[in-house]
Amino acid sequence: MRILVLGGSRFLGRHIVEEALLRGHTVTTFNRGVSGSLPGVEEIHGNREEAADLERLVDGRHWDIVVDTCGYVPRVVLASAQALSGHATTYAFISTISALDGFPTKPGTDESGLWACEPDAGPEDGDYGVLKAGCERAVSIGFEGNALFIQPGLILGPYENVARLPWWLTRISHGGQVLAPGSPSVPLQLIDARDIAAFTLDQSEAGVTDRFIVTGPPGNATYGSWLEMCKEVTGSDASFVWVDDQFLLDREVGTFVELPLWAPPGPDMDNFWSASTERAFAAGLRSRPVLETVRDTWEWLREIPEESRVYGSSRQHGIAPEKEQAILEEWQKRS
Repeated sequence: MRILVLGGSRFLGRHIVEEALLRGHTVTTFNRGVSGSLPGVEEIHGNREEAADLERLVDGRHWDIVVDTCGYVPRVVLASAQALSGHATTYAFISTISALDGFPTKPGTDESGLWACEPDAGPEDGDYGVLKAGCERAVSIGFEGNALFIQPGLILGPYENVARLPWWLTRISHGGQVLAPGSPSVPLQLIDARDIAAFTLDQSEAGVTDRFIVTGPPGNATYGSWLEMCKEVTGSDASFVWVDDQFLLDREVGTFVELPLWAPPGPDMDNFWSASTERAFAAGLRSRPVLETVRDTWEWLREIPEESRVYGSSRQHGIAPEKEQAILEEWQKRS
């Protein structure tokens, strides 16, 4: 098949491109050309926010599948979908579980609606999840009846540019006492980007037009087992010091950012790690063991010098060493 990937040079998009090439598809990528090149693809450089660039992209071309990996603002996605209408058969949009109305205060299920957001909304009209909901509506306007929506949960794996797992792997590889948040028994729900890529292409190739929550089975790791996996693959002598959630909150430790994947219990986050995945698994989603994801990510990461591990996130993940040490010392005195 002929596949167009909007984005396609970073993390999930890169995995989609590589998986498509392995399957023998002809792949075109459309991006600004600032994140490197991939062999074996037709690269078209341009800005999806520029009408002239979109016109140049579609001129004389038709694809079987479009996979949009970098749509964040509804009006930008609307322009892309309208430009590509008539030039592609299926539009697969990578959304997010955060687009579900009320999530994670409410459970994320296949019956959940979307946050209220207009398909022509701008970047100032909502947060990440709300805007992704508007993006889904924008795709539906351009590709009514021919759209596939993928709503991932927490994505990990090689090429990760958000620095969640890479930060933990790097920190744990240094050894010593490591601040671990909350309880080791907290269940997680993790998915490898490669499994999302395979599922997205499986559904797109089959012409499926549906909406899927795509994440791992609930409890496919606990916070404790996940950190132990990081210790195992790095060969570290780290020892984990588990510090009470409230103790960390009282010291203004940033949830999910300073300690990646830390979501303290409470009404705002109680359903984050228990999304419904029945529809996706019934449709053929396969979720590899979390240990494989952790091991492969370390194998990729260890080839990158620490000073060059630029993850591209707008928020720098990971707690500062001096803050971690101060909290550990205070906690141990109290204990």
